[in-house]
Amino acid sequence: MNSQGFVSSRATRRITLDADIVVIGGGLTGVCCALTAARRGTKVILAQDRPVLGGNASSEVRLWALGATSHMGNNNRWSREGGVIDEIMTENVYRNKEGNPVIFDTVLIDLVCAEPNITLLLDTVVHKVCKSTDNTIEYVVGYNPINETEYRLQGSFFADCSGDGLVSYLAGQPFRMGSEDKNVYDEGFSPDKDTYGELMGHTILFYMKDTGEPVEYYAPEFALKDAEKHISKIQNNEYFSIHHHGCKYWWIEYGGRLDTIYDSEEIKRELWKVVYGIWDYIKNSGNFPEMATYTLEWVGTIPGKRESRRMLGLYTLTQQDIIEQRTHYDAVSYGGWAIDLHPSNGVYAEGRACNQWHSKGVYQIPYRCYLGDHIDNLMFGGRITSTSHVANGSTRVMCTSASGGQAIGMALALCVKNKRKPADYVAPEMITELQKALTEAGQYIPMTELCNDANLLNSAKISAGSTYTFGGYPSNGSWHRLTYSTAALFPVLGEMPKVTLTVRTDEPTQLKAELRTSSRPASYTPDTTVDNAVIDLVAGEQEVTLEFKATFEKSEYVFVCFMANDGVQLQQTDTLLTGTTTVLNQINLAVSNYGRQDPPEGIGIESFEFWCPLRRPEGKNVSFSLTPHLGIYSTDLLKNAETRPVGATNAWAAALDDKVPSLTLEWDEPKTISSITLFFDTDYDQAMETVQMGHYDNVMPYCVRHYSIADDKGNVIARCDDNHLAMNVIKLTEPVTTARLRIDMHHPAENIPASLFHIVIK
Repeated sequence: MNSQGFVSSRATRRITLDADIVVIGGGLTGVCCALTAARRGTKVILAQDRPVLGGNASSEVRLWALGATSHMGNNNRWSREGGVIDEIMTENVYRNKEGNPVIFDTVLIDLVCAEPNITLLLDTVVHKVCKSTDNTIEYVVGYNPINETEYRLQGSFFADCSGDGLVSYLAGQPFRMGSEDKNVYDEGFSPDKDTYGELMGHTILFYMKDTGEPVEYYAPEFALKDAEKHISKIQNNEYFSIHHHGCKYWWIEYGGRLDTIYDSEEIKRELWKVVYGIWDYIKNSGNFPEMATYTLEWVGTIPGKRESRRMLGLYTLTQQDIIEQRTHYDAVSYGGWAIDLHPSNGVYAEGRACNQWHSKGVYQIPYRCYLGDHIDNLMFGGRITSTSHVANGSTRVMCTSASGGQAIGMALALCVKNKRKPADYVAPEMITELQKALTEAGQYIPMTELCNDANLLNSAKISAGSTYTFGGYPSNGSWHRLTYSTAALFPVLGEMPKVTLTVRTDEPTQLKAELRTSSRPASYTPDTTVDNAVIDLVAGEQEVTLEFKATFEKSEYVFVCFMANDGVQLQQTDTLLTGTTTVLNQINLAVSNYGRQDPPEGIGIESFEFWCPLRRPEGKNVSFSLTPHLGIYSTDLLKNAETRPVGATNAWAAALDDKVPSLTLEWDEPKTISSITLFFDTDYDQAMETVQMGHYDNVMPYCVRHYSIADDKGNVIARCDDNHLAMNVIKLTEPVTTARLRIDMHHPAENIPASLFHIVIK
């Protein structure tokens, strides 16, 4: 080690790094942006100001990541985000179904470090923006205090996924903070700034554990004294329980009356005061002797932030876009979380800790929300996306933000490849290139029909060893009581078949049934009653048949609703079939679901019922048979480019008695193939909360685990024996020229047929 004498001053080490794209912010938005761009062959620098990736989803904050699935408590069927964020969520459940936040950190680090085109800089705080012109960022400057290094990060394009939008702010991008006046966008849910407030606060969470022996707790001097007197929610069973910790304490919120950027340290200290005060109440009030052996295992050291700056983009998403499910020519992403606003007084507010109002289904987010007209080589995403304060109540959640991150990463990768600017893709004749690239990468863009002309599947003749015909579900001998109205959900094209089922009851009563549909595309809210039936039942077990008069000119989902009657039981099944499910009109308080939504008049929100599935293993299908059977798993569906159920199952499925399910693709002349992408069913209806909750399955039960692909000479060119992901991208070491491909699969289980949504062949 060299020793140096006195000098008047020294500078820290300085390093200049160059990339095609510089991504600032390593939350889920930035991670998905960086991964998407890197996988398209562009050089990416990902700068994160924390020691781990994940932002609010990381082990530093420990908030579960969610989006449109909303704890499976809304009507957004098969709505989990696709693409890179789905890969992250599915991989996390596979490795970490218990929901350990430290393991989730490793999932993210593994994925990022596996990409050779990404240079990852952790603990690097970007604090300066330098521009070559008024409209162009040349480089940004970051500093890492751990290795005492200043980085000059030069790029052709910059993606601001920093949470607070610091790069956009320093570059001069216009922004808003707080709530707009009600008349700006005519949003009925726009809050009163004085009584409700115009910003949401931060939250710090805590974990506890049972040590098995008595543990004393001495509260720090700064802890809130007599917390139960200052925080009314401690007396409310909906919010407070001694068995809660982690995300269940999302309502420990503070800072909405302050500046959520510049006052963050003050906000953090107040949150610590509250957390340690609540724990003092739990341990030392004398009200909870059963907590004597519990200790605090972990308390957050940085707050989870909900809201700060929002950039003003080329389009501002509003309440009406969400509630009316408006369509946009340049849709590249989507959302589905409720419009979820919190009172600015946070934990000290009286009344409800949040007000959540849902739309009838998912909604599109336009490309124009991710860029402005002031900086030519900048895009922005995450909670700083261009939305109103009200719309931000929905778009701010992490999986929605991450889906937008993929859109940004793909757009910038195309800009690099095609020597374009982000604004070029706003043009209607250009946006389809971006949309097609996104859908090929697994992104779901609702209410958008796209076809990839370069896909060799389009010219192939497809045949199957067998095809599943949907005739209902066989019974497993168990029974489901109609405590709540329950519906079988499946698609129908043509005449509605007869529905036959076995029911039982202890005394004479009636089975009331309704056939319902959704009034909007891409929605699963059963708000339209097509027909109904009433069947008189005698005591005991009996078979009944429902004959609904209805014909459907195009494929759409129907709800065969069995209305609540606690005296009636229906048979159940263990069979699981892609694109079908059973939903209940019941309550899920986690997302303000009380069975139906009845908002106050004048706020621009619709009233409707919630029909939601149960989680496995409780979630089972109702058993019934159909006459005639339905052909809802045709091989023709493989060519429509949909990779999830929307209007139809959009999947081929094999017959269960087929011992070796297979698909054969044939061309009139040999094709040279370099890559094959398979899209499997990982149950997009399943919420995959990243931490704390835990999950029953580590692999979704519909997912094909084992498959192989052979050419026309019988040579196996690809094989997988442990698949758990929706999207399998197979890049062949050497291109293969063949006139035929055969894909052999195994059924996931004896009661779950092998299925496939789509194939992309290039």
